[in-house]
Amino acid sequence: MQAYVLIQTEVGKAATVVRAIRDIDGVTLAEDVTGPYDVIVRAQARTIDELGTLVVAQIQAVPGITRTLTCPVINI
Repeated sequence: MQAYVLIQTEVGKAATVVRAIRDIDGVTLAEDVTGPYDVIVRAQARTIDELGTLVVAQIQAVPGITRTLTCPVINI
């Protein structure tokens, strides 16, 4: 199970958030971006439940994050 997590941060906190998120197990990519979101993350887990736990318990716990949007990857 993989997903993109789009993250909004407090002003000036995007780089700090990216550095913190890169150290989380299950995160395969974390980059600063421009536009309505400040950071984009690619994450993976074995199940949707584990992915939810990764996002809620670990990613959203990083200081400086104000909002996340999780977009699970599907294979059509």
